[in-house]
Amino acid sequence: MSSRGEPVATGARPGAGSSAPGRRLPRAQRREQVLVAATAAFGRSGFAATSLDDVAREAGVTRMIVYTHFESKTALYQAVLERMQARLSEATGAPDYGTFSIAALLEVAAAEPAGFRLLFHHAAREPEFRAEIDRMRASAFAIAADYIGTTVPDPAWAHWASALIPTFTIEAVIAWLDAGQPDEPARAADRIARGIAGIVDAARRAE
Repeated sequence: MSSRGEPVATGARPGAGSSAPGRRLPRAQRREQVLVAATAAFGRSGFAATSLDDVAREAGVTRMIVYTHFESKTALYQAVLERMQARLSEATGAPDYGTFSIAALLEVAAAEPAGFRLLFHHAAREPEFRAEIDRMRASAFAIAADYIGTTVPDPAWAHWASALIPTFTIEAVIAWLDAGQPDEPARAADRIARGIAGIVDAARRAE
């Protein structure tokens, strides 16, 4: 046991988030290590097919250490989602929206592609977490509607654009990741912004 009451990882197979064998880490740093490893493990195999043993192996720690920080697999998955949401909110300035927001979104996605895909693709397929993802999408809709403002006077077409913009943006970022990040975030953000402008223009012209 460490001086903080945390078991020391000995004899575990080093994984993606592993530290030096037997090294004592501060509690917050160890928790972050487990979250990074869990993001990779859940992103690879999904919630149901991933066990806490899988996460422990990915992190290069013991199962006991995982339980020291998270009481269950559900609590761990929830923490993974919350961590990614917090990272995105901090980077993009949500709920405010500015020209820098798309580039910031791309930068977070480039830094943590597994977490980005997990949050926006995989979690929506998990029944236990669908309600939270729906709330996140409702928030994105509200941000898009505020961005559009009175640009599209027709309520039906304004609703259409507000629903489409968040979906387009997220899928554009994931497509950029899948394509191997063909240009830097700032340039990719400009391309996505032009696509958003096209959606708004199409909604306005539909009147």
